[in-house]
Amino acid sequence: MIVSLRGTVLSTTAGRVAIEVNGVGYAVQVTPEHGIKLRVGANAFVHTAHIIREDSQQLFGFESAEQLEVFEILLAVNGVGPKSALGVLAALSPDQIADAVAAEDDSAFRKVSGIGPKTAKLMIVSLAGKLQATRPVSATATGSSAVKASVIEALLGLGWNERVAVPAVEAALAAEADPGAATVPGLLRVALASLGPQPGAGR
Repeated sequence: MIVSLRGTVLSTTAGRVAIEVNGVGYAVQVTPEHGIKLRVGANAFVHTAHIIREDSQQLFGFESAEQLEVFEILLAVNGVGPKSALGVLAALSPDQIADAVAAEDDSAFRKVSGIGPKTAKLMIVSLAGKLQATRPVSATATGSSAVKASVIEALLGLGWNERVAVPAVEAALAAEADPGAATVPGLLRVALASLGPQPGAGR
């Protein structure tokens, strides 16, 4: 597993650089902003994510360990692949991503190419509690996010997929007179009632 590279920049474009390390050239996918900063002939150090598939291997490079960490967290979201995760980091800084998640603002992610409305909502839910926001967020927003994430996790454990669980929980939370006072058991009961029979029940 390649976790970092230090070497000479052989070539660079807006989204890819080639770095020579001990005579071996490595192609590394980077954000356009990062690519512009790297100069041919200069020494460079990048943190890398080594993505191995059955038919390919790819390296994704980052200026900081924080960006790499956020990239890896994004990959855990259903429907978000390496290119989409890199696209998010090309459009938003780690702090902006954390703030968007804390504020439940999926519009920030919908602006990223390749991220649709459903995936953007899944990102908000899946990333809740995993990133530290830089802007103050109300206790009500923080509490409802945590409860929502817990209920969705419970539904996933019961056999529903995210594309079914997320809308059900959001609808249940919206129906609450005081969303900030919602509890996991209460919200789970409402969501289960709206979803009907458990997947696979009766077979």
